[in-house]
Amino acid sequence: MRIRSASYIVMALMLLLTAACGGSPTASNTASAPAGATAAQQVYDQINGLSGSERTNTLLDLAKKDGTLSLYTSNTDMDDVVKAFEDKYGLKVQTYRANSETVLQRVLQEASANYQGADLIETNAGELNAMQQRQLLYPYQGELREKVRPEGRKDGWTADRFNAFVIGWNTSKVPAGTEPQSLKDLAGPQWKGRVGLEIGDVDWFAAMYNYYKSQGSSDDEVMSFFRQLAANSKIAKGHTVMGELLAAGQFDVAASIYSHTVDNAAEKGAPVSWRTNGKPVQPVVLRPNGAGLMKSAKHPAAAMLFLDFLLTDGQQAIAGANRIGAIPTAQDPLAGVQTVSVPEEDLLNNAQKWSDTYKNVTDAGGQT
Repeated sequence: MRIRSASYIVMALMLLLTAACGGSPTASNTASAPAGATAAQQVYDQINGLSGSERTNTLLDLAKKDGTLSLYTSNTDMDDVVKAFEDKYGLKVQTYRANSETVLQRVLQEASANYQGADLIETNAGELNAMQQRQLLYPYQGELREKVRPEGRKDGWTADRFNAFVIGWNTSKVPAGTEPQSLKDLAGPQWKGRVGLEIGDVDWFAAMYNYYKSQGSSDDEVMSFFRQLAANSKIAKGHTVMGELLAAGQFDVAASIYSHTVDNAAEKGAPVSWRTNGKPVQPVVLRPNGAGLMKSAKHPAAAMLFLDFLLTDGQQAIAGANRIGAIPTAQDPLAGVQTVSVPEEDLLNNAQKWSDTYKNVTDAGGQT
């Protein structure tokens, strides 16, 4: 039996649970927040109003008084960033790492108990939006945020990296000149049994569903296409597994795989790619991942200093892991590429609908 991914459903259920324990999910959480919340917000307001060297110097002086930072993250590539930050500023970072759903659960439990745990959260868009809906995060402002891709400047949090869902292929199985030119190509009979589809990619599915609707397709037409795509596909669970199967030639094409998964495999010698003549199959679905300042932070200055670092020196480490940074560079892999965004609010508010709809699609696929 295939295990159904339900991250957005989990988030929605936890929001309901915390609402039942402590008020409406959309109500202000200030009244029940720890006493440290007010002090943290005063620091945030002070720094948000500064720029340039004045901001850096003031923030560093305050962060040294904090002495440490509590970071909760789901990013498996965060170790290099943390080490670089500690080496540069001499501040100790206490890191709690888990999958994004577990990070969210811990944050909500601590908020319900009025416990000051995390100072800064670095995780996926859906979980950050859930925290923002509970009003646990505080705005981060400044010239660095203004440089972030527009898709990453969110209410309550700011992107530091993006996951790009791309079509990837095994170059030994898909000769040059025969690569798919669009996602819709993969519904054709020549791709029968050759496509990999990830069971948990509800966010990618919702983004492409809305894209096709915006191009004039009806709901029935969009669903018919996705069912045919699934009928051509083997269903995989997890992008790491999908990357391994693609590299091993277990399927020829991955319909929705992270660009960094393909790039990392290629660096290790796997015959995989997601670009032809430097360009990907378009459109590319973008999902931001980012960081949010906790209203209740014990170490607010250290949290802001780390977020500033993520958007400066940290971008180099992010690029070094083949991930797409929040701030475009001269070597931007998405320059001139058509992108579509994940409908984050709709996914959060209508989790069951989207999960059920995508399950209806993947049920038509085959086993891996």
